[in-house]
Amino acid sequence: MTLLSKADFSNRDMSGACFQKIVHLAKINWGLNLEEGKRPLIAARLRKRVLATGSRDFSDYVQRLSNGDINECDHFISALSTNVTQFFREFHHFEMLEKAVFPKLKGSRNIKIWSAGCSTGQEPYSIATVAEKIFGRRNDIQILATDADPAVLRLAQNGRFDITDVDFLSVQHKRDLFEVYSKSEFFVRDTLRNMIDFRRLNLVQPWPINCMFDVIFCRNVAIYFDKSTQDKLWAGFSGRLKPGGYLFIGHSERINFPENIKMEPVGITSYKKFSSER
Repeated sequence: MTLLSKADFSNRDMSGACFQKIVHLAKINWGLNLEEGKRPLIAARLRKRVLATGSRDFSDYVQRLSNGDINECDHFISALSTNVTQFFREFHHFEMLEKAVFPKLKGSRNIKIWSAGCSTGQEPYSIATVAEKIFGRRNDIQILATDADPAVLRLAQNGRFDITDVDFLSVQHKRDLFEVYSKSEFFVRDTLRNMIDFRRLNLVQPWPINCMFDVIFCRNVAIYFDKSTQDKLWAGFSGRLKPGGYLFIGHSERINFPENIKMEPVGITSYKKFSSER
């Protein structure tokens, strides 16, 4: 059997039937909603994986995924994921944490926060910075940071960022976040890293989580899901929030009829769980 060269394969298109198989795999396994208009983008992202695995073409590659190649499934979700994030992104959420949410919890113990879809870690590290500012260096502040993509989790756990990740930050934020930095590399402070437990978790599969949270962040993740999956996700988060807990979602995301899941809007893409039954 002669495998395609890179030059030969670059001219091969992904068929509609093959794309629909990818759509199906992405939906049932990760909840991703891939539209037909994204076919050229998906093909471009997967070409490297087809070549890297020695597959004959897209169809051969999809068969590999369908046969349960666990290692390649990891590469597959990494290729499909769009990991756009930054420190203190959508800053109004962090202002709300600092001025309204965390001050109310200062008398509480064992405070738990979930950063769902944490990508390369900027979000949970930003949360940890605000937590340390309000609570000081306490050992009962726990941040669970999860993502379905193992590649970005490895980067997040490393806690090392380059100048392009931090150049926009103020001098004070750099001091709050990093303990060692040069002109090109910045290392997150150990006191912040020790607050965070990075774990792999697929939001559309059963959650192996038993605790309840004071705050949940899940921002710019649900935009990749269809409405039914979004509704299940919001309801699931409400079920994991303590009474009076907060949920922060992405700037283009909304919860329709939040009262149906015991939530109420309290700010820009910010929701609070009812403190008692209504």
